[in-house]
Amino acid sequence: GTGKELVAKALHFNSHRKHKPFIAVNCGAISENLIESELFGHKKGAFTGAITDKEGFMKAAEGGTLFLDEISEMPPQLQVKLLRAVQEKEFTPVGTTNSIPINIRFIASTNKYLEELVNEGKFREDLYYRINVINIEIQHLRKRKYEIITLAKYFIEEFCD
Repeated sequence: GTGKELVAKALHFNSHRKHKPFIAVNCGAISENLIESELFGHKKGAFTGAITDKEGFMKAAEGGTLFLDEISEMPPQLQVKLLRAVQEKEFTPVGTTNSIPINIRFIASTNKYLEELVNEGKFREDLYYRINVINIEIQHLRKRKYEIITLAKYFIEEFCD
């Protein structure tokens, strides 16, 4: 509850990409078996159960913003593929060898210190340096008590309607 997604939305909707998609993906909420297919899409027959082509979040975010919440939960083998997408501005869906060019703003968040995870060998150093362009730290709401009244008023108005 720090408001990471609200900050990501504020960045998106106050930019030249505001008329393009904002796609939020919680990397910790998608199972390790599915996250590659969910992010990069897949071709029909790529694996058991792939009965149709699937676009994936990368393609869906074209021209807009892809918000990767809890990026620290992303499996190491997928970090390699994400690094390539960020670096080369293209990705390859599961079950194909054809790369698809992308024009996406990546915003990543985590509740952990990625630099510590890099030092522990739990997060790729090269990906860390690629995504750590602008770092915004958000304190927990319990440390921003002055915002509680504003939030309470917002929710009262929202639910009273």
